[in-house]
Amino acid sequence: MLFGVIVTDQCHAAQAAALLAAAAARGWDARCFLTDSGVLALLDDGFMTQARARPKTVAACKHSLDHLAPGFDPAPVADAVVIGGQFQGARLAQSADAVLVL
Repeated sequence: MLFGVIVTDQCHAAQAAALLAAAAARGWDARCFLTDSGVLALLDDGFMTQARARPKTVAACKHSLDHLAPGFDPAPVADAVVIGGQFQGARLAQSADAVLVL
C-alpha cells in the first residue's frame, strides 16, 4: 500500500507526522509532499524527526520554500527531504493507492 499525505498548511505538521508514523507502523510505504505553507513543516522538530526516520520519503516544493521561507538553507534537511517541484506532488498523487490532503 502506497499512502500519500499532501500537506498544504503548516498547522498540520504534527498531524502529518503522526499519520506517516502510523502508516509506516502498519507496513505501508508512506510518502509526503509539502506545498504552500506546508513547507514550513520543515521547521517543525517533530515533523523532521519523522522525516529523518524514513529518509527521502518527504518532498518539499522549492517554489513554496523560496516564497514563504526566503533564505531557508536546505542543506540541514537534505539527508532526509527531497527539495523539488510540483512534479513530486503530482507523481505521488498519481502513484499512491490513497492520498490524504491536509
